[in-house]
Amino acid sequence: MASRRPWYTGLRRRASFPVCACAGFMSSPVPPFCVWPLVPALREMLRGSDERRPAAREEEASASYSGRCSSSSGTEHLPRYHFGLLQTPLSTAGSAGGPQREADSLGRVVPPGPGPQLFSAAAGDSYFGDKSSYAENVSTMNFTSSSSARGLNSAWIGKTPLSSSRSGCRSRTPLMGYSVTSSSAVSAHLVASVIVAVVEGRGLARGEVGMASIDLKNPEVVLSQFADNTTYAKNVTFTTVQRKYFNETKGLEYIEQLCTSEFSTVLMEVQSKYYCLAAVAALLKYVEFIQNSVYAPKSLKVRFQGSEQTAMIDSSSAQNLELLTNNRDSRNGHTLFGVLNYTKTPGGSRRLRSNILEPLVDAETINTRLDCIQELLQDEELFFSLQAVISRFLDTEQLLSILVQIPKQDTVNAAESKITNLIYLKHTLELVDPLKAALKSCKTHLLKAYYSSLEDKRFGIILEKIKTVINDDTRYTKGCLNMRTQKCYAVRPNINEFLDIARRTYTEIVDDIAGMITQLGEKYNLPLKMSFSSARGFFIQMNAECAALPNGQLPSEFTKITKMKNAYSFTSADLIKMNERCQESLREIYHMTYLIVCKLLSEIYEHIHCLYKLSDTVSMLDMLLSFAHACTLSDYVRPEFTDTLAIKQGWHPILEKISVEKPVSNNTYITEGSNFIIITGPNMSGKSTYLKQIALCQIMAQIGSYVPAEYSSFRIAEQIFTRIGMDDDIETNSSTFMKEMKEITYIMQNANDKSLIIIDELGRGTSTEEGIGICYSVCEYLLSLKAFTLFATHFLELCHIDALYPNVENNHFEVQHVKNSAGNKEKITYTYILSKGHTEEKNYGLKAAEVSSLPPSIILDAKEITTHIARQILQKQRATPETLRQRAVYHLATRLVQTARNSRLDPDSLRIFLKGLKKKYEADCPVSGQAQTEDGQ
Repeated sequence: MASRRPWYTGLRRRASFPVCACAGFMSSPVPPFCVWPLVPALREMLRGSDERRPAAREEEASASYSGRCSSSSGTEHLPRYHFGLLQTPLSTAGSAGGPQREADSLGRVVPPGPGPQLFSAAAGDSYFGDKSSYAENVSTMNFTSSSSARGLNSAWIGKTPLSSSRSGCRSRTPLMGYSVTSSSAVSAHLVASVIVAVVEGRGLARGEVGMASIDLKNPEVVLSQFADNTTYAKNVTFTTVQRKYFNETKGLEYIEQLCTSEFSTVLMEVQSKYYCLAAVAALLKYVEFIQNSVYAPKSLKVRFQGSEQTAMIDSSSAQNLELLTNNRDSRNGHTLFGVLNYTKTPGGSRRLRSNILEPLVDAETINTRLDCIQELLQDEELFFSLQAVISRFLDTEQLLSILVQIPKQDTVNAAESKITNLIYLKHTLELVDPLKAALKSCKTHLLKAYYSSLEDKRFGIILEKIKTVINDDTRYTKGCLNMRTQKCYAVRPNINEFLDIARRTYTEIVDDIAGMITQLGEKYNLPLKMSFSSARGFFIQMNAECAALPNGQLPSEFTKITKMKNAYSFTSADLIKMNERCQESLREIYHMTYLIVCKLLSEIYEHIHCLYKLSDTVSMLDMLLSFAHACTLSDYVRPEFTDTLAIKQGWHPILEKISVEKPVSNNTYITEGSNFIIITGPNMSGKSTYLKQIALCQIMAQIGSYVPAEYSSFRIAEQIFTRIGMDDDIETNSSTFMKEMKEITYIMQNANDKSLIIIDELGRGTSTEEGIGICYSVCEYLLSLKAFTLFATHFLELCHIDALYPNVENNHFEVQHVKNSAGNKEKITYTYILSKGHTEEKNYGLKAAEVSSLPPSIILDAKEITTHIARQILQKQRATPETLRQRAVYHLATRLVQTARNSRLDPDSLRIFLKGLKKKYEADCPVSGQAQTEDGQ
C-alpha cells in the first residue's frame, strides 16, 4: 500500500492562498491550557464523558483556544461565566450527574466542603489536561461527591444572603456563604483548602474555558486557559456570584499587586488570557469574603502551566509565529491556521485551531494521525466520500449544547429554537449511516475505531423515536421560509388534532397572501412577486427594470418602500394585517409542536450521550481531511520522530502561499551533540523567516500534519519558545529592552531539556557592549540545557563561543556581491541559502544603509568610525589544537550514540557509515593520529 502512487499526484497546483474561516476566531492568541495536580478530575467532570473506546492514545483539544476571543470590535471577549468551588469528598457516594448546561449569565461558585483535596480519581491517568478524544483514551475516571458534602452545601446555600436575584437582602459582598474561619460552621480540618473558579466563553469564544485555583494552606494561585468542547456535566452544587466580579481587568490588577517579583513574568503569559483573568478576579474576591481578610502585596506565587500531554506555546510565541492571526492584517488568512484550514464544519475548525496552539507530545498518538492521513492520500475514494459526508454535518457540539438545555420560560423563541434543533438532530443522525459507509473499508487503527463508535445502537434508537413523531421528509434546508415550513409541518399529522387545524389555517393564510399579491399585480399591471424574510415576514418585491412606473412612483397603496440595486421591496396595510394573522397562527403551531417535542426529548435524553462521541468523531475526521487536503496542494512529506531535528530542503509554509514562486528551501540539523545553532547574516538575508519556518514545521509535525520538506525528522518538543520582535509594549509600560528582558527571563524560567527555543536579535535594545554581554551570558545559560536552540544575531563576537562549547554550531546566510555595469559600486544579492560557519560579511548594516536615502557623506563618516571602533574593541578568539581535538572527540561520541539509538542500516551500510565518521574525525582533528601513536608507545 505504501508504494502506491498517491491519487493526487499530478494534480498539484500553485494555488493562491486558500480561503479560510479565521475571521470568526480570536484576534489575540493564547497559550495552552494549564493544569496542576488538583485539577485533573475537574476537566473530566466538566466534559461529562463516561467512557473511552480503547484505541490509539489520541490527545485532543476540541474547540478554540484564545486570547481576547473577539471580533474586531473587542466586545465579544466578555465571558459567560460558570464558576465553581469544587471540593473533594471524604467518600465516593453517588455518580456523576447527567450532562447539562446553564443558560443564565451569572457566575457560579461552589462553597467549600469537607475533604483535603479537590477530587479523588478511581483509577487511570489524569484526563484533565490530556484533551483526549473519546476514541483514543483508554483510562476512565469517576468523580463523585459525598452525601455529607451535599448536605453541607445545601445548608450553606440556604443561609446565604445575597448574590441571587431572589434574595431579599442587598450587600456589597460578591457572593453568599459562611466564612471558613468560623468555628461554628465546620471544623477546620474538614474545610477544603483548594478553591477553583471556572469561566466559560461565549459568542466567538464558545468552547474557551478559563480557570483559577488557590490553595488556602499554600499561597499559590494557578491560572489555566484552555480549549474544550461546549458540553460538559456538573455533579457539584453551585451558587451564583454577581457577574461584575468576573472582570479580566481587575484580575490583571490583582496579579500585578499580589504576585511576588520572582514570578512576575507570569504577567506576560496571562495578559491576553481574558478568561483566566476573569476567573482569578472572582476567585480572590470570594476568598476575601470567606476569609474576611486580604493577601499582602507581593505575597503570592502565581503561575500559568501548560496542559498535560500537549506542548506549551506562550501567547507571545503564538503571535510571533502568526499561528492564528496575521500581524500585519488580522483579517487575512496568511497564518498557519489559514494554511491548514480546509475544514468543513465549525467543530473541525475549532479542533484545528486548538491543536495548532496545543500540539501533541505523544509520538504514538501523532503517528496514529499520520497513518490516517497517509491512507486518505492513497485512497481517493475514501478521501472524497468522507469529505462529502462531513461537509453535510452542522455544528454538532452547539446542537447538543442547546438540546440539553431546558428553558426557564416557555417563550415563542424558545419553542421555535427547540423545534429547529430537533430537526437538526434528525438531520445529523441521518448522516451516521453514510459516514459509516464511507469508513467501512478503512484500514488504519484510528479510522476503524471511529467506525466502531458509529455502530452504537443508540443512534438508531434516537432516530426511531424521532421518526415516530417527526415526518420522514422533514429535514434541514437552507432559506428561512423553507425552514419555517419544515418547522410548521415537522410533527406527523393525527398526533394532535388542534395542531392539524392550526396548520391548515396557516396554509390558508399563506395562500391568501399569495393570491392578494397576484391580484395587486393584475390591478396595477406590475410584475409583483411574493418574498419572505425572517425580519419582515411576507412582503412584495418587484424588479425595477421590468416595469415602467407612472410618474416614476409606486401606487400610494404600497408602503415601506425600499430599493436595493434593481429591485423594489414594499408592503401594504392589508399585507401587514395578514402577516399578523400568520404570526398568530404560527405561534399556536409552535406552542403545540413544542409540547410534543419536549415530550419526545424527555424520552431520548437517556440515550443522548452517543452524540458526544459523534461530535468528537466528526470534528476529528474533519481535521484529518483538512490535513490531507493541504498535502494535495503542496509537496508535503510525512515526518518521523527521533531524537534529532533533521529537515531536508524545508520551506516556510505560510510564505509558500503568499509568494508567486516557491520559497528557497534549506536544511536543518540539530542533535543533542550540536543543540545550539548560532545564525548570522546581513539584514534581510532570511534569518527571521528561517527561524519561524523551523518552529512552524515543528508544530505541524506535532499536530499530526505532513510538513513542507523533502524529508523531516523531529524531536518532540514539550515547549516552544520564541523571542522575536523589537516593539515597545504600552500595556505593560515596557520599553523595547525591558520587553526583551522579560521575554528572555520567561524562557529561562520555563525551558527544559525538551524545549525548542528560537531567539532572534536579542540585546539590540541597549548598547553594543551590554548587548554582547547579555547575549553571551544568556547563551551560556541555555547551553547548560539540552534544549534545541536557534539563536540569530548580528553580534559576530558570539560566533566564537564554539571554541569553548563543542555543542555550538555556526550557520550563516550567504550573500553575493555584484558590481554594476560601471564597475565602481557593489550591490548585495541575497541567496537565502543557509551554509556552515559564520558570516564573513563586515559592516553589512552600512551596506544596507547605502541603498537607502541616507546622504553619501553620512555613510562615509559611519564607515570610518566603525573601522576605528573595530580596531579598538574587537578581539578575535582562536581555537587551540587541544580544543579542536576535544571538539572532534565530542562530535564523534555524540554521532556514535545517535547511531546506536536510531540506526536502521544493514551491517554493510553501517560499516561504510562508521568509516565515514572516522574519516571526518581525522579531518577535524589532524593531530589525533599523532597523539594516539604517542600514547601507544
